[in-house]
Amino acid sequence: MRTPTLVSLALLALSTAACAGTTRHRYPDAATDLDLERVVLYRNGVGYFERQGEIDESELRIRVRRDQVNDLLKSLTVVDRNGQAVSISMPLEPETWAAAALTALAPGRGSIAQLLDGLRGTEVTLHTSLGPVRGRVVLVERIVDEPDPDARPTLRGGDGRGGPSQRDHKVTLMRGDELRVVRLSKVRDISLHDGDLAMQLHRRLDASAGEGMFQQVEIAIRLVGDKTHDVTVSYVVSAPMWKPTYRVVLPDEGKGDALLQAWAVVDNTSGEDWDDVKMALTSGEPIAFRYDLHTPRTVHRSDLTESGVRKRATVALGETTYGGYGEDDVYEELEEAPAEAMDPYAYDDGDMEAGGYAADEKVASGRLKKESKRRNKADRSISAPSGTAKPSAPRGPVSGVDLEALRRSTQANARAKQVSGMTRYDLGERVSVPNGSSTMVAILNQDVKAEQTFLYRPGGAGVGYDANPYRVVRFTNSTPFVLEPGPISIYAGDSFVGEGLSEAVSTNTSATIPFAVEPSILVSSSTQYSGDEMHLLKIARGVLEVESFSRTTTTWSVKGRKADEPYAVLVRHSKAGWNYDLVEPPEGTEVLADGYLVPVKVAKGRTEGSAVVVEQTPSTTTISIWDGRALGLLETLVVSTDLGADIRAQIQPVVDLRREIGRIDTEVEGLRAQQVELNQRANVTRNNLEAIKKDPAANALRRKLNTRLEEFTTEGDRIGRKIVELQSQRLEKKIALEDLLQDLEVAAPRPKSSKKK
Repeated sequence: MRTPTLVSLALLALSTAACAGTTRHRYPDAATDLDLERVVLYRNGVGYFERQGEIDESELRIRVRRDQVNDLLKSLTVVDRNGQAVSISMPLEPETWAAAALTALAPGRGSIAQLLDGLRGTEVTLHTSLGPVRGRVVLVERIVDEPDPDARPTLRGGDGRGGPSQRDHKVTLMRGDELRVVRLSKVRDISLHDGDLAMQLHRRLDASAGEGMFQQVEIAIRLVGDKTHDVTVSYVVSAPMWKPTYRVVLPDEGKGDALLQAWAVVDNTSGEDWDDVKMALTSGEPIAFRYDLHTPRTVHRSDLTESGVRKRATVALGETTYGGYGEDDVYEELEEAPAEAMDPYAYDDGDMEAGGYAADEKVASGRLKKESKRRNKADRSISAPSGTAKPSAPRGPVSGVDLEALRRSTQANARAKQVSGMTRYDLGERVSVPNGSSTMVAILNQDVKAEQTFLYRPGGAGVGYDANPYRVVRFTNSTPFVLEPGPISIYAGDSFVGEGLSEAVSTNTSATIPFAVEPSILVSSSTQYSGDEMHLLKIARGVLEVESFSRTTTTWSVKGRKADEPYAVLVRHSKAGWNYDLVEPPEGTEVLADGYLVPVKVAKGRTEGSAVVVEQTPSTTTISIWDGRALGLLETLVVSTDLGADIRAQIQPVVDLRREIGRIDTEVEGLRAQQVELNQRANVTRNNLEAIKKDPAANALRRKLNTRLEEFTTEGDRIGRKIVELQSQRLEKKIALEDLLQDLEVAAPRPKSSKKK
């Protein structure tokens, strides 16, 4: 009988999956006779499950889904109060022995050419347009040919009359002593003659269709001791993260004690009902990852069989020696497989043992007055809308959704504590969450300090609001626990006024939540860049180390309606650069990771306000004592009040000599300018004398010009002698200055702050 073709197998698997897609039952993460007692959910995609119960047998069996078995093996703990757990056993994964070709069937990967290449040595029949070809697969080669006029049309185009070059493969089959080569493009279907291989392909297709991953593996735990065993089993498997949502209710005044409420949305996709279980929710960043403990791993070992027989005699100069076969030809290095990608989370909590979750009563926000206990019990449906709490009894009309009404209507009976640096909320009452459903439980109902104000970010509050700030709520997380990221609804004046999204808020940290746009306020800015300002840091052997500053000045302006009461707009000012420092920040400025929150205040009765932000960046360079800027830096250093008397005594002679040399240089420069001018005038006089040389009527003029030329020459000689004299003086002072600088090394006091120019 002809073996089903590969195409037929794939179609069968797809049709079966399509028919069963609506009726397939998802097995639970784990199934056993023990009752589910406790569930701890994390924000990193895992859940901690704890089961308890009594068994009368010496073996405890747990059935776990195939995709969860590695997580369970990695985290399984067994506590037998009447004995001990001796061993844990399970069947190996059958796919371990599957052919290498099965890897080509992973979803989104592989091709028929790769599959055939993985079947080398397997006997197949290739049914082609020219007839069947049977044999064992030798190899599959990739080729690129010119257009084939006999090729069939493809989905990408072509009419059967050829087209652009196409990629193809050729399959080489061997039967007996004959090799046959077949183009893969000519193959219509394939018959497999190995029934075991066909079965493995069926199994892999089942897994790809979604059946295999939910099949269960049975784990047997052997117990010793008494016949009756009181057993607690715990393990960690994947689970949806719990999701927080918050509400902030502002007081009527807009500032003061506000109400912070928090809920957790819990999803149960475990495959079983969570019936009356203890539940805890953990925040923070624990680490969790996947690690394959179920699949057997073999280690490659070098085969040294031939090392004892592969020896060769060599003859050289009549002396015979025996040399062993080269080790380089014997040993083969084992290349390690690339490390599997890991999730950036894992968790190891020693406080997860049964009974290890004591509550911090101080943090519990269920401190209600005696007269409100009855209403809170009736309103418990708000904290658990999944149906675990009874609906409230009919009551008379209420005045509104105000702060006190919302406080009374929510009973957050979760008790929070710190576990390994993370916050864990232990719910005070047991919870029931049916499989495939979600529930919402209240975890926080506490007063915090809050206010309503304005926040402007560069770019404004969105398209069309480029110059407008947000209305924001600022509150301080006075709870001792971190608030996880989530949406926040804002209530004020007995109604909803907006909502925002919060990042993680650490304890004693302020959170700023934009919830609306304020179009009546306009924010603008202007920026100026100034030149360098230099400070002397050090002088050593005539070399000055200086620090220069580049300055950026930004003026933020706020304009709006006439203010009945003073207010401030918080402007998020980004840093001018990573190496810029804030100079004399405006009062109330807060530091952010990459900028500042600068308050721009508008006084009562005014329509405008402004704030100036000055930033500067230092850079260090060196200049010579002969640089024109050096004298000014030294003079500033000498008059500095922070300079010690001993250092001033060393610097003052240097300043005096450098000042004298500077004066001489200035005088020489002036004399050289006079000398140049005299030379120019003397040249003009000589040219005039040359012009009237043969004119007998110009004797008087010649005498006058000769007299002037002599004066120019005399003055030029005097200036030349003066320059030589000054240069001699400069040389003497330069030598004296260099003697002073020979061993001089002084560090200047760093300025406390750079004053605005």
